[in-house]
Amino acid sequence: MNILGFSYEEFVEEIVKLGLERYRADQVLDWVYQKLVFSFDQMTNLSKEHRRLLPQHFSIDLPKVVEKKVSKFDKTTKYLFELKDGNTIESVLLFHEGYATACISTQVGCPIRCSFCATGQSGFVRNLEVDEIVSQILAIEADSRQKIRNVVYMGMGEPLLNYDNVVKSVRILNHKKMKNIGIRRITISTVGIPEKIIKLGQEGLDINLAISLHASSNEKRMQIIPLASKYAIEEILDAAKQFQQNTDRRVTIEYILIKEFNDYDEDARRLAKILKEMKMKVFVNLIPVNPALPGLERPSIWKINRFKEILVESGIEAEVRREKGVDIEAACGQLRLRALQKR
Repeated sequence: MNILGFSYEEFVEEIVKLGLERYRADQVLDWVYQKLVFSFDQMTNLSKEHRRLLPQHFSIDLPKVVEKKVSKFDKTTKYLFELKDGNTIESVLLFHEGYATACISTQVGCPIRCSFCATGQSGFVRNLEVDEIVSQILAIEADSRQKIRNVVYMGMGEPLLNYDNVVKSVRILNHKKMKNIGIRRITISTVGIPEKIIKLGQEGLDINLAISLHASSNEKRMQIIPLASKYAIEEILDAAKQFQQNTDRRVTIEYILIKEFNDYDEDARRLAKILKEMKMKVFVNLIPVNPALPGLERPSIWKINRFKEILVESGIEAEVRREKGVDIEAACGQLRLRALQKR
């Protein structure tokens, strides 16, 4: 049983079942999550008897680093990890002033198949287990020797389609006896599944929510996000508003800018109007489309700044996302897709 899949309460229960004192669970978890020690033999505050006993019942498994690319511009590091069944996933380490962020995956591939995303082009295989989600953080820290302060569930997959495992992993990463990452430093990004957004707001977690909207009309959204035919923008934003009422957290709206598709002044004005009518606390993250994907071009810098200007003049806080790791294909899905194409 991989320790990384247990909640704190579950692991304490397992330790007690073995006839050990409850505090032994805290000792083991401190070694794993804080000291990044993944061998029971090295846990020196446990007796030799305990160090022999624990591996008979538990494992501490991390994914294998298959490929690693480091940006020469900003040190952004992209990992291609191999799981125990041979499937691969991607994670990214991003550096900011004074802290580091890990972008992690929740599925092998993605069933949403957005036209602007490389992950969907490789198809969907399965959901990640809890330990496979949590272990990405520890594997990145162990390799980089960089302490992760922020976590974003923005890697491969749609987190809310793996709801139970994602929420459990959040609780593990947040628990003070485990990874102890502040709950307000954890963000879940979703394409927008209303019933799951509402449920997330009822979990008692003051987590950050980012919604991948990418269009200001349902007609345009359906052209780039197949799932948009099931959930209208209005329904998604109404769920986000309920989430906000429960958590008092500002919601981030992600908006991919695609040349001569959703970058017109009328798109910006319509987006501003929709958001103002919802009377929500929002921040719009404008993201020029990944130029590596065929058939999609990013707008000119002037057009991008004009879009932002319209939003700001309408009273909507907005910013253009600063790109990181462009030289290493840091956008998720590209490493895995290329590896699959080589097979």
